[in-house]
Amino acid sequence: MRYLRVSPQKARLVLDLIKGRRVEEARNTLLFTKKRVAAHVGKLLQSALDNANFLSAEKNLDVELDNLYVKSAIANDGPRMKRIRPAPQGRAFRYVRRISHIELVLAERGNGAAHASEHAASAGAAAKRRAPVAKKAAGKTGKKKAVAK
Repeated sequence: MRYLRVSPQKARLVLDLIKGRRVEEARNTLLFTKKRVAAHVGKLLQSALDNANFLSAEKNLDVELDNLYVKSAIANDGPRMKRIRPAPQGRAFRYVRRISHIELVLAERGNGAAHASEHAASAGAAAKRRAPVAKKAAGKTGKKKAVAK
């Protein structure tokens, strides 16, 4: 979502609530959050879910919609709108209206315990395969060569 008229700091407050959660849990959290930006983030989450559904249905990619979770949620700065407010004695105060770009990434989480055990087993096998590396000797006498300047 680009050019959303809310400050990135306020958007990050809502995005931090849904990071790492399953999609259904994130949707329920956004539904009951009392921030204005929560409705926009909810639409973005629904769009990402629809994109994943499209990939699984039309593009024949194996995406299990029940295993999706919010992998990352980022709110970056957009262009700032500089405005002027009248001040006393003919002066003017400048202020900035902030705009944010929101990025939401969904990923598929595999079976928790089975996936963790596979990772541990592969790490142990990789450690056994590695052989210790011998250090190179610094020459016959062990002295370093002199470098001409």
